[in-house]
Amino acid sequence: MEDDGEGGWVKIVARIAILLLLVGVGTAALVGGFHWAVNSAAGPLTAERTVVIPKGSTLPEIAAQLAEAGVVVHPLLLRAAAQVYDPEQPLRSGEYAFATGSTVAQVLELLRSGRTVVRKLTIPEGLTTLQVLQRVRNAEGLDGEIAVTPAEGSLLPATYPYSYGDSRAAMIETMSRTMRQTINKLWANRAPNLPLNTPEEAVTLASIVEKETGVAAERARIAGVFINRLRLGMRLQSDPTVIYAVANGTGPLGRPLTLADLRTENPYNTYRNAGLPPGPIANPGRAALLAVLQPAATDELFFVADGSGGHVFARTYDEHKVNVSRWRALQADDGTASEGEGGN
Repeated sequence: MEDDGEGGWVKIVARIAILLLLVGVGTAALVGGFHWAVNSAAGPLTAERTVVIPKGSTLPEIAAQLAEAGVVVHPLLLRAAAQVYDPEQPLRSGEYAFATGSTVAQVLELLRSGRTVVRKLTIPEGLTTLQVLQRVRNAEGLDGEIAVTPAEGSLLPATYPYSYGDSRAAMIETMSRTMRQTINKLWANRAPNLPLNTPEEAVTLASIVEKETGVAAERARIAGVFINRLRLGMRLQSDPTVIYAVANGTGPLGRPLTLADLRTENPYNTYRNAGLPPGPIANPGRAALLAVLQPAATDELFFVADGSGGHVFARTYDEHKVNVSRWRALQADDGTASEGEGGN
């Protein structure tokens, strides 16, 4: 039985309205599902994972890499989300640490923020420049070569942050700039009437103090001994300067000093030459620099190792000889001059 004309059109319009309603409901469900998958659904990571996004990577490449690393469920979801949510915001290269269960939205936010992993390189006090350069070359994540070898004593020991892909040359420049800034500031506030004419001389003496002791409480006192010797025109007679001369600035000697070493003709040998050596024998830290520029007020002229990592000090040579005898009694005397008898 056929509907009349007017009733038929009503039914057709009603059917079209129902169809559009169903399509709208389906579209809304689809949009809602996509929004939930991007913003609410936990990602597949069960533990934090670090991923390096290479420079120049495209969106498809980044999505594929993160899907392969298990950061996102599927690359198409990340690609679609990047194009729907803030598509004008680029994804940045670098090393990123993705948290457990990161949502796609959180992944995108991190990649757009540029909050890359912060690595750290620690340079201990007292390393020679050659030793520092080797640590920089071995630092994982740094890039490029070091074309120029910096001067001895020009790099400040400290802990330096860096990101994956930073250049080694830039790291060295940061160390050099930090040393210049540090010594200039300390030099401006130095104690009066020091027998040091330039900041460079202060760095040289600080490098000797750095190598003479690893005990923080002793630095200013040992600096005071050397300051007294410089004022009196006495030779510094510091074993570390001889070690630097014999080892050609490469680092530890690996054996006790011998009498032949102490007689070595070398401008860095402070047993043979008066005053400061021609330059630093290592890279001193801020504490050693401060000790030299604010030395302890003392009338002591000698010190020797005490056998426990520190030193005993003396005002006269006779007192010092007694201390040396005690030190040598603590070690096997094989006819060599042992390290630690500075200020003889």
